[in-house]
Amino acid sequence: MQKSLYREFYKFTHKKLTWFAPLLLLAFMGAFIAYPTARLLAMLTYDSGDVITVILVIVGSTMFSMEFQNHAILTLLYRSPRKLDVYFAKLITIFVYDIILHVIAIIFTLIVASTIKPVSWSAVYRYHQPLIVNMFSLVGVDLVTSMLIISLIFLISTIINSNAIVVTLSLAIVFFGEGISADLMNNNSPLASLAKWNPFNMYMATLQYGNYPEYHATTLLTNPQIITGALAYIMIFFVAGYLVFRKKRF
Repeated sequence: MQKSLYREFYKFTHKKLTWFAPLLLLAFMGAFIAYPTARLLAMLTYDSGDVITVILVIVGSTMFSMEFQNHAILTLLYRSPRKLDVYFAKLITIFVYDIILHVIAIIFTLIVASTIKPVSWSAVYRYHQPLIVNMFSLVGVDLVTSMLIISLIFLISTIINSNAIVVTLSLAIVFFGEGISADLMNNNSPLASLAKWNPFNMYMATLQYGNYPEYHATTLLTNPQIITGALAYIMIFFVAGYLVFRKKRF
């Protein structure tokens, strides 16, 4: 496992996109500085969750699909005693990168909130909690949401070898998942009450934490329910992805 992790981190740190993506993140966050809602933006870490998700979709999809296309995966499998080591090493690598991106977003927010757009971190804001607690709580929720997307990317990538198709499908889920979920829940069938547990609904966990009254009316789930559902789907998608990867012929 250690050798597999070393190889994954080595490859990952030698990709230009790995280092260029944080600059895109900072540029995107900087564009929101002019907006007047300072406390909301501080809580949302200047809407970093959206661009982090897009970055993870693009970066994460290449971890499998590109290696399938150029057959580099064969070298990894030859050097690793188990397919699980290869799969899990990729998971840990992208998760660490996810954390790093969120840490960058937090640091940027703290700097802006103490200079250009000052806010009182101790002031009570959402959920009768201090703003600083709101921010870190939302970052935690967004880590869960982003891992849900990553788990789905891993599953799709093990099924489809084309990187372009994987990126397109993943971005479609990111941008249209809310609409798909709403359509499922508007169905008048006897199973409509179960539709609120669909995976597209769980993707709205971050949005709901940031604006509970509006999104609770859409998801019909409480914050603990939607986070629990997201964690469950993360496990399901990762396990399903590994099972497909283990049975895949190269």
